Amino acid sequence: MWLLTTLIAAIAVTAFWFFAPKKYRLGFLSLMLWGAGIMILIDHVLGYEGGEFLEFQTSGLITNGTVLGIAMLIPIFAVWEAVLLFDRVKGKI
Repeated sequence: MWLLTTLIAAIAVTAFWFFAPKKYRLGFLSLMLWGAGIMILIDHVLGYEGGEFLEFQTSGLITNGTVLGIAMLIPIFAVWEAVLLFDRVKGKI
């Protein structure tokens, strides 16, 4: 499920990128989300041993697949926000 969460976020940010002002750097955020989505997809394909391809439960610390997907998005949005703050401090915006 974390694959779907990441891909839905990537599609949504890419759609917003067409309409939002360039000062929000949504192209950078979109690139990070698509990169994460592709990495997760490759991980799913290489680790597939039969059974369900999209898992709703995990065996790790976070047992819900949707919550895991949201938890994986938090660092991506944090890096994007740090880049925006850095640009504002440098005076590019």
